[in-house]
Amino acid sequence: MEKQSLNFIGDDEVIVRKSTQYHPSVWGDFFIRSSFHSQTQKSFQRMIKRAEELKVHVKTMFKDTSGIPQLMNLIDSIQLLRLDYHFEDEIDGALRLIFEVDDTNYGLYETSLRFRLLRQHGYNVSAESFNKFKDDNGSFISTLNGDAKGLLSLYNASYLATHGETILDEANYFSKSQLVSLLSELEQPLETHVSLSLEVPLCRRIKSLLARIYIPIYQKDATRDDVILELAKLDFNILQSLYQEELKKVSIWWNDLALAKSLKFARDRIVESYYWVHGIYYEPQYSRARVMCTKAFCLVSVMDDIYDNYSTLEERKLLTEAIKRWNHQAVDSLPEYIKDFYLKLLKTFEEFEAELELNETYRVQYLKNEFTTIAIAYFEESKWGVEQYVPSLDEHLRVSLISSGSSLIICSMYLGMGEVATKEVFKWYSSFPKLVEACSVIGRLLNDIRSHETEQERDHSASTVESYMKEHDTDAKVACEKLREIVEKAWKDLNKERLNPTPVARPIIEKILNLSISMEDIYRYTDEYTHSDNKMKDNISLVLVEPIPI
Repeated sequence: MEKQSLNFIGDDEVIVRKSTQYHPSVWGDFFIRSSFHSQTQKSFQRMIKRAEELKVHVKTMFKDTSGIPQLMNLIDSIQLLRLDYHFEDEIDGALRLIFEVDDTNYGLYETSLRFRLLRQHGYNVSAESFNKFKDDNGSFISTLNGDAKGLLSLYNASYLATHGETILDEANYFSKSQLVSLLSELEQPLETHVSLSLEVPLCRRIKSLLARIYIPIYQKDATRDDVILELAKLDFNILQSLYQEELKKVSIWWNDLALAKSLKFARDRIVESYYWVHGIYYEPQYSRARVMCTKAFCLVSVMDDIYDNYSTLEERKLLTEAIKRWNHQAVDSLPEYIKDFYLKLLKTFEEFEAELELNETYRVQYLKNEFTTIAIAYFEESKWGVEQYVPSLDEHLRVSLISSGSSLIICSMYLGMGEVATKEVFKWYSSFPKLVEACSVIGRLLNDIRSHETEQERDHSASTVESYMKEHDTDAKVACEKLREIVEKAWKDLNKERLNPTPVARPIIEKILNLSISMEDIYRYTDEYTHSDNKMKDNISLVLVEPIPI
């Protein structure tokens, strides 16, 4: 929906502006006004005490579990229930044992599960072990056709393929087609588990949302462990309480900032922003990081709307120059309606510096650099729109991988992370390594694919969809299909990079993978961040609002 307004510049210049009027967030002041849990502080402390007791029991399971297949099932359940952050040492020790085992005599389920667990944790295991399930003609043996559990395990493993692993591409096609044909014959909870994975494979799901969906599935499983189930429910509700406190904090900050009121064309998406950021890191030790990253996310979202939906080219140029200067004096050159945003941007960064430890404040300069770089990219894209210029895909991506905001969000997610985010981490990420590039490709192309139709209804700079259409003389449908193939190649880049030695710790790598997963989640069916539809509302309710009955 578009609105037009008259704005008077100087004494006699009149500019008719077109801006997108976004629907307000479905949440409004919900997280400021609401009180979520009725339990008293004492009952909450009892929950925490009980969870600690259960953790001790689960740790003993790693010692008492007999056999590698049973150990793999234990790890898989713990990971799907989002409990793995409690048992990192135990899982690492178990994976070393699993890596050393000879899987020659394993069936399809165990071979696939071993492969998936090890690949997810950075072990460069070969996909050649799946050749034992092929016949002399190179096809998967027919006896696998009715093995739904094994096929599901193979299907989820296949999404960890790297470039050139043809056998995993074949496994994906084979297992998917078999599972679809078997679906109507399956019993619960396997039928639900298969449907869940066919919709989105396990390795591309936001961990908290997956845990919320998987807990009821696990509860119906005859092989479940009731200790693990109880811990999963308690842990989910305990962390949900923490998320609600963080949401209340950022919602108050956002209301006090009042940018959604002064810039009514901008997206008012504080809760959706937090949900997106929470998908990057859910662990309690990253509470400060989530809050700081959400603030940076909201600011760049508003900045995107200024460039994209409302300002004139001259005003965009002035804002770009002001951000490059990054000081209070630069505000005098800006139009009145942008001054408020600019000053609050500077103020928030000053608050970041005050909140960080003295030896962490250098990180803020990296984030300033990211805001400057993305402003320059936004302005370059603005010129394309005014000139109606459609660049080649390569030329487009040189600019739009920056304007996708992925690199900026990666910087802001490291901003408050603590000791693991060292100076070496910031130097590494800012060199735009393959991991950052692949994440940026996923974010950029999925955004363009989902927003293509909407943006063609109004004046807008050419997206990668238009660039591909022009360069290859094809239509939008074919262009989107080809761009989706590039996205899949980027996923294989990410899979490969998680297996390669890097100068940074594994948690740093995992956060980039999680950001990629969050972006795919947001853009899977539509641009859920911009339009904040019912699916987004339902997911937010599941993860951030509704506790699990215990």
